[in-house]
Amino acid sequence: MPISVNMTLSETLSPEISESIQRALAEDLGTGDVTTDSIVPAEATMRGQIIAKQDGVVAGLDVAQAVYETVDADVDFDTRVDEGTHVTSGQVLALVSGPARSLLTAERTALNFLGRISGIATLTRQFVEAVAGTKAILLDTRKTAPGLRAVDKLAVARGGGQNHRIGLYDMILIKDNHIDYAGSITEAVKRARAAASGLEVEVEARTLDDVREALAIHVERILLDNMTPEMMAKAVKMRDAVPVGARHVVPLLEASGNVTLETVRKIAETGVDYVSVGALTHSAKMFDVSFDYIG
Repeated sequence: MPISVNMTLSETLSPEISESIQRALAEDLGTGDVTTDSIVPAEATMRGQIIAKQDGVVAGLDVAQAVYETVDADVDFDTRVDEGTHVTSGQVLALVSGPARSLLTAERTALNFLGRISGIATLTRQFVEAVAGTKAILLDTRKTAPGLRAVDKLAVARGGGQNHRIGLYDMILIKDNHIDYAGSITEAVKRARAAASGLEVEVEARTLDDVREALAIHVERILLDNMTPEMMAKAVKMRDAVPVGARHVVPLLEASGNVTLETVRKIAETGVDYVSVGALTHSAKMFDVSFDYIG
């Protein structure tokens, strides 16, 4: 028969992540864990350990713990490493003990979350280390798994990056299609500001002429889309050359488009303030972890 879930989750997790856990368990559990229920007595207990099967950054241990606690509040989850630290293959990440049925039922969902979050955090850390010593801050994008945005963005933060806008509601980002529809950057910004949302305005610039136009209308941020490092460096000089007295705001410059580990350092060295990388969430590999029975 189905396991009734405990709705009390770790207070450190957002409601969105808690809801993601509920959905993932419902997807996996359905009408019940027929394999475990047929083999394991209801009164049985067990102990197991979660082990890293590769080197990398471990992140999402609290999410994995919340999965077990959602299935059964009597599960004990004892972390053996600090969140966001580098681990090596074979290292024990956590010890888990409690009702055997609950541990086996929660296993795959817990490992899926832990593996995804650690994979994104590992890739993020590589990018962060690649731009170390520059002023550039690494950002994620909205290229996340549907329904897992809060999870994916948590993973980026745990890896040392920062979150860009969470969705369409918390920042005005005027992209190429908005500009083309409105007819110009100036007109698109005019319409956005007329809505009086009070939100920060960022515009996408495809050329240096676009950068010049955006500087003239004092937007808060300019996204340098698919520009070469040489163009980005020129955009930085254009921004810095605006006389102090003529500045309503000093716009921050964000580099975006086809950023890789091989190119990110050169991009950061142009003097941009941010580098946004969609690959952090859409191309990160799952971090390999396993749950092993120990008694």
